[in-house]
Formats: sequence, C-alpha cells, structure tokens
Amino acid sequence: MARMIRVEALWLSVAPLDMRAGMDTLLAQVVRVFGEARPHHAYLFANRRGTRMKVLIHDGQGIWLACRRLNQGRFRWAEGNGSLTLSQAQFDALVLGLPWQQLSGDGAIRMI
Repeated sequence: MARMIRVEALWLSVAPLDMRAGMDTLLAQVVRVFGEARPHHAYLFANRRGTRMKVLIHDGQGIWLACRRLNQGRFRWAEGNGSLTLSQAQFDALVLGLPWQQLSGDGAIRMI
C-alpha cells in the first residue's frame, strides 16, 4: 500500500507547546527549535500535561498538521531542552502511549 505522505525523519521537540498554536505558529516554532522545516520530515510537539500531541509535516509542497489526544494516560515525552530524533518504531510506540524510550534496536521493549 502506498503512503500518502512520505516521512524520512521524525523529530521530537522536548519543550511543551501551547496546543492553541496553529499551523503558522507551529511552523515558526519548528524553525526556532530545529533551524528549518525540511521536506519529508515530521516534527512532534506535546502540551505540558502530555495528553495532546501535534505533528507538523512538510511534504515537499505544503504543510500538514495533525493532532492526537489521549483520553486516558499521557504520552511518554522526553524531558529537558532541545530536540531528539525518533525511529519509526519509537514514533509508533509514542503515539500509542507506550514507553518508546525503552525500545531496543530490534523494536522490542525490554524494560519499563
């Protein structure tokens, strides 16, 4: 099955984001945190409580913005300042609320 949006790299912003931010504000935040918005890269942000996430994707021609909210639990977000890169397996676990930081190279979770 062909993917509608090609994503070559996933970047996670560690600093919390005000979820009222729209596409233009979020794009400015991407440039501030990551230096630029590269084509086929996805940039992830979460609110302070870790219950909401926004993903901004530059597909080479335009910008996509997606939101995800957990009704129970929290996203397991990284702490500190700056940004991190994520593998596809880490992203998949993060979106489900799983402990993505504990994934090994083969995708198995060995520690909680």
